[in-house]
Parts: sequence; C-alpha cells; structure tokens
Amino acid sequence: MPPPLLRFALDRDRGRIKGALISGLLGGLDRAAIAALTARFVAALAPPMLLPSALAAIARHRAAGDRLVLLSASTDLYVPPLGARLGFDEVHCTRVAWDGDRLLGTLAGPNLRGVEKQRVILELKSRHPGSTLAAYANSRSDFDHLRCVEQPTLVNGSLAARRRAARLHIPCADWR
Repeated sequence: MPPPLLRFALDRDRGRIKGALISGLLGGLDRAAIAALTARFVAALAPPMLLPSALAAIARHRAAGDRLVLLSASTDLYVPPLGARLGFDEVHCTRVAWDGDRLLGTLAGPNLRGVEKQRVILELKSRHPGSTLAAYANSRSDFDHLRCVEQPTLVNGSLAARRRAARLHIPCADWR
C-alpha cells in the first residue's frame, strides 16, 4: 500500500486511493465471495453504526410518503444492500470495476463525491419536477449538493463544516 498512499499524499485524489485500497485488499475475489462478505457486514450493522436519529429521520420521511434516495461516495460493494436494508427506493454510489466475475477494485466511474453528488441531485430534480428535496450530509465536500436542495441538513459536521453551513444558512444537526 505505500505507493498508493504516497501518491495520495501528493495528488489528494480520493477516487484513485479508494480504488487502490479496494484493489489491494479485495482485488481478485469473485462475486460470490464479495456477496458473502457484504451480507455478513450489512447484517452485523447495529448501533452505534446505525444512529437512532438517522433511523428516525428515515422513518419520518417514509411515513410522509417521501421517496428515499441514498447518495454515498462509498462503493457499490455494500451501499445497495445497505440501502435496501434501510428501505431506500433508490441508491447512487461509487461503482467498482469487475473483470467478468473477478473484482478489479478500481473505480468504474467517478467517485460519487462533491460535484458528482450535485450532478445526481440535479438529475433527480429533472426526473421529479416540483418535488421538494431534502438532503442530509456530513462533510464539507457535500455542500455542492446541499446547496441544490430545498431542505439541506449538515449532520455531525466538523467545526469548520458547521461554520460554513452557518454562512450558507444550512441547518446543522447532531446525531451522535
């Protein structure tokens, strides 16, 4: 892992380091092995990983009849099954590359972060004109898409992210 980590220190390319780490750790495994690992991981998720406040927000939106869409920079190795477990209607995440049945681990498209999440939000708005969009995010890289929705919330943000949210009039929540 030293070469990819050194390259990341120089170029700060999160997508490249993500692909290199996945390749290094899981590359070469077949789909069945990945599916088994994913099933164990998703089944084992319990507090504190699934925050009660997050689950309550999901339940409130579901009860209101809202369409639940999960956007994550994490990969499709586990985000779609997690989204299904949590009852999301649609999932958008970073995709990994395969060679037939074998995981390459490099990214098969853009890292769904920053302006890439904004692109998805804008596409959702075009598919659902007139809908009110709410978004929850936890990182400074998420302000691109938070600024595009009617009901943005920064959750568990760093002090710097909270300050920026205040300047942009984006509410903050603490779900710890």
